Amino acid sequence: MYAVAGVSGRTGAATANALLKLGQKVRVIVRTEAQGEPWKHKHCEIAVADLTDSAALAGVLKGTNGAFLLLPPNMAATDYLADRAAFLEKMIAGVKKSGIKNILFLSSIGAQHPQGTGPVVALHRAEKALTGVVPSVTFLRPGYFLENWAGSLLHALDKSELPHFGSVHVKFPQVGTHDVGVAAANALVEHVPGTRHLELAGKENWSVEDVAVVLTSLLGQHIKPVSLPVDMAKDVFEKGGMSPHIAGLYAELYQGLARGLLAFAHPHGFLRGNTPLFDTLKTLV
Repeated sequence: MYAVAGVSGRTGAATANALLKLGQKVRVIVRTEAQGEPWKHKHCEIAVADLTDSAALAGVLKGTNGAFLLLPPNMAATDYLADRAAFLEKMIAGVKKSGIKNILFLSSIGAQHPQGTGPVVALHRAEKALTGVVPSVTFLRPGYFLENWAGSLLHALDKSELPHFGSVHVKFPQVGTHDVGVAAANALVEHVPGTRHLELAGKENWSVEDVAVVLTSLLGQHIKPVSLPVDMAKDVFEKGGMSPHIAGLYAELYQGLARGLLAFAHPHGFLRGNTPLFDTLKTLV
């Protein structure tokens, strides 16, 4: 039996589905019974618990062979890094109380850097805090989620453009959440003792240009990739509704990408998924 948090999101759902495909029993951790309803039809156990309720989390993790955990974003935080540190502290208390021996934590490409990567800094700190907490800890560091392009689809349809802060020609690690779930499930079942970092990219490295070509095919209209200056990011995010604090963090993320910080720590030792770019983007259209 494996416990999986975040099943209302793409990565948690992909991990739970991948475990089921491997023939494993799954206990999904949800905040409400309603969120667990779709998983009943897949014969999963439903455990209602808040990841920050250490006693409740300990109860749902107890007796499992391993757990998929993550640090969900909080876009309403007035101090994002402090807010996520407080969340993490409570989650770790539950992990320790549970007696679980094997966890996989969803981190990110670039999490090896202590600064300069915006919200990814929270994941760097999470890796430090979780190291050695249980006998087997795997940190999964995927590249840029391809599903993030979903937020640009309406703009692409309206303006026939795909904007990006930085170069649209440079190929960089991107990956679909299906491949993330498969990698997470396999790593949990492997249950390798100690602490390890698994870095994950898609079948190939793709540029924004490559994404635009596939979207052109899927949407039936020409989509032009457009490079925007990185120093415009904060203003654009604020105009889109982000608070100045959160907008500043995400602007720093793109600055980190431009500076080469959003790269793998072990550039020759990462895993690759198997899903073609077209197949992942098709799920968004």
